[in-house]
Amino acid sequence: MTAASGPVFSLREIPFSFSGSWFAFSPVVAEKVYAEDVHLVSHQTGMHPILRLVPTAETALDAAPHQLTWRGDDGRIELAYETTDTVRVRGRGLGLRLLAADPVLTPFSGPYFYQDPADGSYVFTVYQTGRRYRVTLLDGRAESVGAQALGTAERGVLLPADEPWEIALEEYETARAPFASDTSFEQVAKTARAEFDAFTAAVAPWRSDRTPAAELAAYVLWSATVRPAGFVTRPAVLMSKHWMDKVWSWDHCFNAIALAGGLPDLAEDQFRLPFDHQDASGALPDSVTHSEILYNFVKPPIHGWALRRLRPSCDLEPSETYRLLERWTRFWLDARRAPGRELPHYQHGNDSGWDNATTFDPERVIESGDLAAFLVLQMRELARLATGLGEPDAGERWSSAADRMREALLTELWDGSRFLARGAHSGRTWSSSSLLDLMPIVLGEELPEPVRDALAARIEDHLTAFGPATELPTSPHYRDDGYWRGPIWAPSTVLIEDGLRRAGHVELADEISARFRTLCEKSGFAENFDARTGEGLRDRAYTWTAGAYLILAGDHERRRA
Repeated sequence: MTAASGPVFSLREIPFSFSGSWFAFSPVVAEKVYAEDVHLVSHQTGMHPILRLVPTAETALDAAPHQLTWRGDDGRIELAYETTDTVRVRGRGLGLRLLAADPVLTPFSGPYFYQDPADGSYVFTVYQTGRRYRVTLLDGRAESVGAQALGTAERGVLLPADEPWEIALEEYETARAPFASDTSFEQVAKTARAEFDAFTAAVAPWRSDRTPAAELAAYVLWSATVRPAGFVTRPAVLMSKHWMDKVWSWDHCFNAIALAGGLPDLAEDQFRLPFDHQDASGALPDSVTHSEILYNFVKPPIHGWALRRLRPSCDLEPSETYRLLERWTRFWLDARRAPGRELPHYQHGNDSGWDNATTFDPERVIESGDLAAFLVLQMRELARLATGLGEPDAGERWSSAADRMREALLTELWDGSRFLARGAHSGRTWSSSSLLDLMPIVLGEELPEPVRDALAARIEDHLTAFGPATELPTSPHYRDDGYWRGPIWAPSTVLIEDGLRRAGHVELADEISARFRTLCEKSGFAENFDARTGEGLRDRAYTWTAGAYLILAGDHERRRA
């Protein structure tokens, strides 16, 4: 995973990109679709494969944070980012064909390819992204490939192997001055490496041989960061530059915490981004990406819990933070409580973030312990903020509201041995074998000791060699690749580890942390993991997983010190 020169990785798992860029290089061209060739894949307006990069002879491919290298028997091709929208590519003894990924051109779709008479550059105009991709020859010789006619054909640029060559490849909108740069390729690559190294030093200053995945985790976050564009109002860490190329309104909290110690401004941007799209009711969107904001679901209110973790490092403006968090909390209290009920409800599993957890099998619209626990923590933060702003009466109101909700959680959903879920319509209660039922452990020291102990014992039942399975492994509903019906996930692991530690179950928290860190060091930073084998599942370059590793590893190293 890590070499002397830094982390190395497979492009089938982690795309090659650069902090701030909206495009990446990867053979992954759609969800679970792997092409033979490396593609330039843009994430403006969605995930779109734009160009195929096809060497003229058989090669092996090496990926490092600052450079891609194709190695052939007689030569090599090297690629590095000069800026967020420009890469430099050079070859010696090995040619390259840059071809439109979509071979079909119609009057209304497909890639239009032409040579610009103004500067001789080659330009692909792509309908899917509404952007242009320009190839400027800096050294050597280039030839057009294919035709501009409508229909199916190869379209692109050939850089022959018979002499050294170098190009600049840019993504832009409508017009741009001819490419010009005095910077050598070597300096471009050196600068890119320096930027990554500075990021890693900031977010993982504690890294050592004991944390062998720290640099790769940093790369996953750094390379998945995009500059503000479209609906993305701030520098943002996407969940991935594969197909999960959005910011969901709870995922962002884990990345914010991972960044906070060394890059507090970037951490604050992560925390605040969904709040930039808070609606009139106070609800946060389900997700935000370049050209889409979805409000069909929400996500759980873990933001008070996250703020508690961010406070020591981030100087979030208290008045504005209070206003935004109050509106988000009011949404749950005003719009998600049935008349006469103290406890709020989810309308669907997606609202909880645990889309298909078995807790939701009996009914979809439910009151659950995790939601109440998160809101208790959030109202505690509101009480703290209000008091700090010189509003003690508001602070007391929020503190009293938190007490009432905690009491309702314990009296209405705790049956003496476990937390139940309750149908918001039917009023009936049930238990499940989902780890979701145990998430009230996030209340930590706020829970009575017998409740803490019972939850800790049940969490141990979920613990596999790699961490806490989201469905009890002995359950008939358990599935190895069942999304929230078995696999290990980063957010549930971090929340449970933190809650157990504050509940006084330090040894169990330590064990969960150690197992999850070992899992990432073995299997990378997948969206989730097979709880029995540790195999990475789904999207294999997921930033909240990398962020969780940095959180747990950093906390562990600081405790050692």
